[in-house]
Amino acid sequence: MSLCNGVTTAQPAIRVRHYTGRAMGAWYWIGVAAGLGAAAGVLLSGLVRVALVSLALAAVAGAGVGVALDAWQPGGWGDVVAGAAGALLAGLGAVQIVRGALRRGGTRGGTALLVSGAALVAAGIAWVPVLGYVEALVLPALAARLRRRQPERYAGLRTLARD
Repeated sequence: MSLCNGVTTAQPAIRVRHYTGRAMGAWYWIGVAAGLGAAAGVLLSGLVRVALVSLALAAVAGAGVGVALDAWQPGGWGDVVAGAAGALLAGLGAVQIVRGALRRGGTRGGTALLVSGAALVAAGIAWVPVLGYVEALVLPALAARLRRRQPERYAGLRTLARD
């Protein structure tokens, strides 16, 4: 029996347990910074025409994402470095894909729109544990694979095609 405001009740006090899960460690937030940085790299590679400028802006944006996450959750310098590295790596990969799309006849606006959508998807994936790390590493590997599959051009074949 419990006593509450001088009134006795026959029911024992019920203890309600709320499951909130274990707190995420710094490893999670560093992965989120890498994933959001990768999304920024993809976005900027689709919007900015000059590849080196887009990569520089992506690295700065990724570092900014890392600083913002570090101010909000634990991670320290790992957030900043992971955000910048994720943006740079994903930007390198996305630049290759954007160049290939434009070379094959894609319009600048349409390519930017599709790449922006892909960046939104990448930003959503970044919040899933470990996948932020994965997407920062997979995008450059995908671009390298696509580049290897691209047929090489030979000068002799171009001269034959003019006939």
